[in-house]
Amino acid sequence: MLTDIQIAQNAKMEHIGKIAEKIGLTENDIDFYGKYKAKIAPEVFKKLKDKKDGKLILVTAINPTPAGEGKTTTTVGIGQAMGIIGKNAIIALREPSLGPVMGIKGGAAGGGYSQVVPMEDINLHFTGDMHAITSAHNLLAALLDNHIKQGNELNIDITSIVFKRVLDMNDRALRNIVIGLGGKIDGVPREDGFMITVASEVMAILCLASDFSDLKTRLGKIIVAYDMDGNPVTASMLNAAGAMALLLKDAINPNLIQTLENTPCLMHGGPFANIAHGCNSIRATKLALKLSDYVITEAGFGADLGAEKFLDIKCRMGNLKPNAVVVVATVRALKYNGGVAKSDLKAENMSALEKGISNLGRHVENMKKFGVPVIVAINAFDTDTDKEKAFIMDYCNKIGVKACFSDVFAKGGEGGIDLANTICETVDTVESNFTPIYDEKLSIKEKIDIIAKEIYGASAVNYTPKANKKIAKLEQLKLDKVPVCMAKTQYSLSDDPSLLGSPKGFTITVRDINISNGAGFVVALTGDIMTMPGLPKVPAANNIDINDDGEITGLF
Repeated sequence: MLTDIQIAQNAKMEHIGKIAEKIGLTENDIDFYGKYKAKIAPEVFKKLKDKKDGKLILVTAINPTPAGEGKTTTTVGIGQAMGIIGKNAIIALREPSLGPVMGIKGGAAGGGYSQVVPMEDINLHFTGDMHAITSAHNLLAALLDNHIKQGNELNIDITSIVFKRVLDMNDRALRNIVIGLGGKIDGVPREDGFMITVASEVMAILCLASDFSDLKTRLGKIIVAYDMDGNPVTASMLNAAGAMALLLKDAINPNLIQTLENTPCLMHGGPFANIAHGCNSIRATKLALKLSDYVITEAGFGADLGAEKFLDIKCRMGNLKPNAVVVVATVRALKYNGGVAKSDLKAENMSALEKGISNLGRHVENMKKFGVPVIVAINAFDTDTDKEKAFIMDYCNKIGVKACFSDVFAKGGEGGIDLANTICETVDTVESNFTPIYDEKLSIKEKIDIIAKEIYGASAVNYTPKANKKIAKLEQLKLDKVPVCMAKTQYSLSDDPSLLGSPKGFTITVRDINISNGAGFVVALTGDIMTMPGLPKVPAANNIDINDDGEITGLF
């Protein structure tokens, strides 16, 4: 079979103007970025504000494994299948980050015959949104250090600066650095560090802002440091919000692209779900709901991370009501959760499957707690045996959830028709009684306790002295009555990546607490989760190249 990039390079893309026409937009409604990419003008939001919303379907997954689950591939495949069965559907995805593209994880454009295109552009610079976010974030960092250098009128305590710089690349050497060296003219020496751009609060703000005015207000609320009296210092106090918003004036507009089968897709924003809230922008999702009858969106990593944050943070802030949740799994990944090594996953192993399927069961149970209908999508591989397939279908039937096998990687939309029909039947006939799993007005520890016990299955939560001190500070400042964004390993329901399946009786340790005041949530860091990833021993970048004719190779 051809590689993903070869399939994408052979795609028969339609001009983006024709894709816009499919969802009722004219050339005046979009700003062209070449022939196959566009941004949707802000005026479209006003034009469609009174139109009835379509149905919202969230695609999530079991905990990711080295075997791969194909969540984005399934999301794209469902959208393509919707078109085949005559439904008016739009896909809403996140943008890839250059860090993982050049590292180990790969991009976020789907795979096989269920991809969004132009794949090379999407996985590289795309429309420049990531660069705009990086620039806006680092402008604030520069203004902060300049303010300190120029006299520090705000009396900022340089030991209490909480705003790091960002870069859209995996570079562990930048996690902890010292800046301002060289002499008085070069600034005030202090410890600093970098995060990856997708962990930036500016990224979260862009994805949660309802409009440009809201974006500007949220940017102004970013807490960058504390003064000598312990009071927060914000971006607005540094007069930074206006210039930051200016740098984001185009980035706030959703991007329009297409799938291999020319299904419309809005791709906008890209926070990671293990260190941020892991969902595409509220603006893109809301716009898609106005432009179609069915919106298929996704949230990052497993349902314990992306889906929980989609339901508890994004839906709460955006006043969204999902109509169904699709949980993606594979036979191979379930066997991996049952203890099988990656090299042995192709062989039938019923005992491992029986053990590992508890991971799927836990995620289904968790999603049901939000009052939303749940469907299981089994992403098919040619190594799946009839006995393994039958076992999974029987298991899903026993736990009271509809399940479908899909083969969208190999067959595109045709491989997802059964799944698409099941989704449509469910959202058109079963009422969603969506409710977030906690009240945001509870204390920080009460909210974390609910997530850890109800979603992860933990028996208790421990807090380091550092975390306890920060929680007390936020409560004192009355900044605690907001949702909680958990930073946790994606590989396990626990904070220990080696605990696979459905672990019980474990303890979650919260080692640090940060406030994303502009985004409107508290971040709780668990385990050894890093906000700046590192590259593997052999980075993907080593195999990426471009020839004299401009043809890209080795991307995926």
